[in-house]
Parts: sequence; C-alpha cells; structure tokens
Amino acid sequence: MRLRFLGKDPDSGDHGRPAVWVDEETQDLVIQGVTADTATTALPVQDSPLPAHEGVVRLPKHMIPLLKEALEGTKPE
Repeated sequence: MRLRFLGKDPDSGDHGRPAVWVDEETQDLVIQGVTADTATTALPVQDSPLPAHEGVVRLPKHMIPLLKEALEGTKPE
C-alpha cells in the first residue's frame, strides 16, 4: 500500500488532523479526523449499522475542497 498525502486542515495547527490521503493502488480515500460525539454518531446509525470496528468521523466544511481534489484525482473503475 502506498498513500499519497493530499493535505490536512490548516486550522488544526500541530495536531495533524483532519487529513486526507489517496491509496495509490486502490484509489481508496483514507481520512483521519475527530471521532464524532455520541449524539452525532446516533444519527447515521439509524440508516446504516455501525460495526464495532468502524467509526463516524466529522470533517469541517472548509475541507470540502480538499475532498473534491481527492475525488478528482482518483480513477474510476
């Protein structure tokens, strides 16, 4: 696996999150972020069960351009 770092939230300072990578082999997105609080997590699990090995991550709105860049840089199958 080889990850290409796209960037991190410039407002995070030295904390290093949230951040986005693209897996060069699979074109999967890898996202690091703050685990959502209990109230936020309760909403998505109404639509999609949350297994113990998964989590809900919240990204700030100003990271949308970075996600768009990540999506545009991946190759569809």
